[in-house]
Amino acid sequence: MLHSTDNAPKPQFTPSTLSPVAPVKTVTSPIEQATIGRTLVIKGEISGSESLYVDGRIEGTISFKDYRVTVGRNGVVAANIVARDVVIMGKVTGNIECSDRVDIRSEGSLTGDIISRRISVEDGALLRGSVQLAPAEKQEKASRPEMPKVMAAGAGK
Repeated sequence: MLHSTDNAPKPQFTPSTLSPVAPVKTVTSPIEQATIGRTLVIKGEISGSESLYVDGRIEGTISFKDYRVTVGRNGVVAANIVARDVVIMGKVTGNIECSDRVDIRSEGSLTGDIISRRISVEDGALLRGSVQLAPAEKQEKASRPEMPKVMAAGAGK
């Protein structure tokens, strides 16, 4: 009554058959990012045209205007930072100037002033200093010329 299934083809399981709601992974090029490891100590000016991950110690200035600077959990930075985005998970002493966003994670601390468009501070994070949120210059300039046109149209009625 039982039939042998030794000759029957075994079903093949692929990721799509195991979990039909699994997201489709796309192949992308790796993110270019320089890394300063735990044991490295750098004193001076650091600049570049790729993102930077700091897990070591830096004293001086960091300038990555169009890129992200991430201070890892082991990172200790005594420097002013200029970048597009700054993520702080370690300890930073210095002023930060961002063109987009500063993100201070729960285990991070910052002693210094911030100038940025956006800021995020998680519960448990430490922030000592002032915060100045500045609107994007492009949005501000684009909205100003439209104002007189609208007023002129309304005045003619």
